[in-house]
Amino acid sequence: MPFDTTGSWTPVALSADLLPGAVMPAWTSAGPLALWRSQSGRTTASSDRCPHRGMRLSHGFVRGEALSCIYHGWSYSPAGGCVRIPAHPNLVPPETIRVTVQEVEESDGIIWVAVGQPETKPWRLGDLVPLRSLTVEAGIAAIEAAADAKTDSNGLISVADFPWVRLLATEQLGRTLIHVLIEQDRSPADRIAASRIAEALRRQAETRQKEVA
Repeated sequence: MPFDTTGSWTPVALSADLLPGAVMPAWTSAGPLALWRSQSGRTTASSDRCPHRGMRLSHGFVRGEALSCIYHGWSYSPAGGCVRIPAHPNLVPPETIRVTVQEVEESDGIIWVAVGQPETKPWRLGDLVPLRSLTVEAGIAAIEAAADAKTDSNGLISVADFPWVRLLATEQLGRTLIHVLIEQDRSPADRIAASRIAEALRRQAETRQKEVA
């Protein structure tokens, strides 16, 4: 992915996969995240540990405009502050109880999370639209070999023989999250074909990874 000296952007999910009231795990080089969307539609990337007992907040649930831990129900606002402790309903939680939140940008159907302080916004997809996401149990090198192509400066892999299909790839501790992109004027049949191409590339990349392991 492109980055400057002060920070970078990681494409962590597709907008269509995070509905209002939903929470899902995500990851950047800064660590694991709880990615959630409030009932009003605001997207937040919180650190994935509740400061109370360390439970993963990505296992929690969204109530209105707050993310609640599944263990004891401590709730956190999009700004990261604790707003509710069910065992002490009359207590105003101190400001010191909070989770770290990362900057989020949502554009062209992609949810991007900042690592550090990027000086620019994430790049725009242009005539590409997101189709689906896949997790590949292989590194980017194995995916490049399967696609017979190299990653460009935007983190895109163009699939050989199918230049209208692109893979937006982010490596995550031995595995790779890829967002499958397709040219926006392609037919429904092409969308199905692109999904099958990505599945085939995943199998090939995982086979290659096992061969070199």
